[in-house]
Amino acid sequence: MKNKIVYLALGSNIEPDKNVKLALKELAKIGKIISVSKFIKTKPEGYLNQADFLNGAIKFQTNLMPQNLLKELKNIEHFLKRNTPFRNGPRTIDIDIIFYGNLILKTPNLIIPHPRADKRFFVLKPLSEIAPNKTHPIFKKQVKTLLKELK
Repeated sequence: MKNKIVYLALGSNIEPDKNVKLALKELAKIGKIISVSKFIKTKPEGYLNQADFLNGAIKFQTNLMPQNLLKELKNIEHFLKRNTPFRNGPRTIDIDIIFYGNLILKTPNLIIPHPRADKRFFVLKPLSEIAPNKTHPIFKKQVKTLLKELK
């Protein structure tokens, strides 16, 4: 498969500065990082009794198929010792595929575009910095519009 443009969201609240840098270093081994948003500090959602998160987005070029990309992202999370004992708990790193080109995919372990991206400020804010005009393939709205509608 030829190179695809993919947008990834990264988040960490356990040694976030260190783990985000390490994640970017590892991501550079499996594809080309085209641009990186600023990282923003956000309050946790769901489970609130934990440290704030550092969240950002990257524009990434890869020749990996979606399932293979997911496998590599899980390998990076494992390498950075991600261990989330419960949903929405603290983590060293979280890497989500938000968009993979304009692909719409629904499998038991992978849904693209990310099913909750349009409801998450911590995804849309950094993404709007690097891809404000990227159109959500299902909602047919630009990232900047989804962000505005969220507020």
